[in-house]
This record gives sequence, C-alpha cells and structure tokens, in this order.
Amino acid sequence: MTEAGQDRQEGRRQAPTAPAAPEGEVARGAGFAVAPGTAKRPGVLVAMPFDRALLARFKENFPTARWRRKLRRWFVPGTTAEQRADAWIAREISGLDAYGDDKGRDAYAFEPLESPYLAAEAEALLVRTPYSRIVVDTLRTIPFAAWAPEIRAWRVPWRSYEALKDAWPVIAAAATASEPAARRARREAARDPAAEAERRRRRHPVPRGDPPPLGAAVEAAEAGVVVFEALDDAPLAETEALAHYPTITAPGPLVWGWWRMPTFGELAETVPAAAPDAAGRGWWPATRAGLEERLRRLREAARAQETRAAKARAKQAAAEPEAR
Repeated sequence: MTEAGQDRQEGRRQAPTAPAAPEGEVARGAGFAVAPGTAKRPGVLVAMPFDRALLARFKENFPTARWRRKLRRWFVPGTTAEQRADAWIAREISGLDAYGDDKGRDAYAFEPLESPYLAAEAEALLVRTPYSRIVVDTLRTIPFAAWAPEIRAWRVPWRSYEALKDAWPVIAAAATASEPAARRARREAARDPAAEAERRRRRHPVPRGDPPPLGAAVEAAEAGVVVFEALDDAPLAETEALAHYPTITAPGPLVWGWWRMPTFGELAETVPAAAPDAAGRGWWPATRAGLEERLRRLREAARAQETRAAKARAKQAAAEPEAR
C-alpha cells in the first residue's frame, strides 16, 4: 500500500467514535491531549483533531510515531517525548490562536496573581517553589507548562494563564507547606526523643528463626533499606525498646540485628521486590519505593557533605593570606 493510502486509512481510523481517554491524559486545548506511556515503553500518547495537513506536519516532526488503533492516538516514543510533543502542540495552537498570549497578558493585567513563587516575564510566567510532588503534579496539568532546568523553574506560556490561575490555590498551599521552616516545624512537632535515640543505636528486632540475610540490602519496618551485619544469639529482653517497633507481630523469640547504611553500589545491585512479603516479621526484600527513598537520602547526605567540605576549603583559603 502506498503512503497516501496508509494516510487515508489512518485518517479514517481517527474519525468518529473515540474510546475512553487513557489514564493520566491531560487536555492541551484545541482538541489536543497528551497521556503518558508506560515504564516499559517510555513516551506519550498524542490525541489531536483530524486534519490532513496537520497529520502531515505531525509525521514530519515525529517520524517514529506509531498509530495505536485501539486507543485512536499516536504513540511518540522516547524519554523526552512529552517535552517535544508539548512544544509542537504549542506551535500548532499558537497558529490557531495567534492572540492567545496577548489574551493571557491582558487577563494578568486585569487580575494579577501576586505571589513570591510567581514571576511575570515578557515571554512566559515563571513558577519557582520548594520541591513538592503536589506542585509538580499540578503544574503538569497546565497546558504547555514545562520544566526549564537551566533556570530551575517551570515556564508557563501566557496563553495558559487562566489554567494556572485556577490551579494556583493548590500550588501556593503545597509550596508554603514545603518551605524549610514549615518542614522543620512539622519535624519538631513529631519528634520522639526516645525513638530517635533508639534509631541511633542502629539495631532492629528480627525473628531468630527467620533472620534477614547478612550483607545484603533489605528493608526494615522502622529503618528503611539497610544492610544487616550481625545478629545476637540471645533473645532480646528489653521489652521497653520493643515499643518503638509496633509493626513487628512475628511469633517466636526475637533477637537484635545490627545494621548499617547501604552503599550506592549495594543499592544498584539489589533487585527490587514487588511488595513486602511478610511485613509482620519486621524485614522484607527491598522494594522499589524503599530503594528510591534510600537512594534519595544518600544523595542528600553526599551533597551536604560536599557543601560542608567546600565551605571548609573556602574558609581555609581565606585564612591563608591573613596568616602570611
């Protein structure tokens, strides 16, 4: 079949009856929508109004895109597919509504959003907040909003101002709650000095008959992903200490297991489990969520250590001329 014939077939397939929208699909306006792919196949599903010229431009920009017949959407593969698709859709919509940005600027001038997290620039609105998953997920629903890593901010085109204004209460509340001072206040309110002292001892009760493997990264109920290095022989008799481990319900005698933090290499070598297999015994094979959380904390600790070392070097370098 010729390419023209394929285009005609694909065009007929896109027409009238539309199936249910894929999970996570977000409308971009003017009949365009984008939905995420899967973990196994990164990319995006793109829905758009049918037009022969529009389809030709789409295929020219995305030659590897494939038509998903059951979903009636185009699949664009790649880890950067969402950014590329959004940029292309923005160009197409700007051609449909040449005055969309001007309308957004007028709306902002009439009813501006005033917030320390928002900056208005000539080309777009910039949103900078402390990290919050709620903020990220909300901004992803704003048409054509995109993360700009070079300025560490979300860039929202003026034509999306009304959508941003509608979502702003959620964004502002989540950003305020993610401020360092707010996080410190929550940590202070939730502090339990006795439990913190127990965690610093780096021990965890485990069943003597079903202990964790030594030297391998596993997940513990109150400690996260750790590596057990040694186990006591005698059953533990500190009943008061067990109050800090309320999730352990395993029968039989318990012993102390002594653990340390895993290394980056040990985390990389660990194959994640689908889910905790026996949470009541206090430990289980490390899950993907647990590994990602431990990896994030290790990176934070490494960055903090590098910052302290850099400050110490700068202080030493500043002191040397004075000594001379």
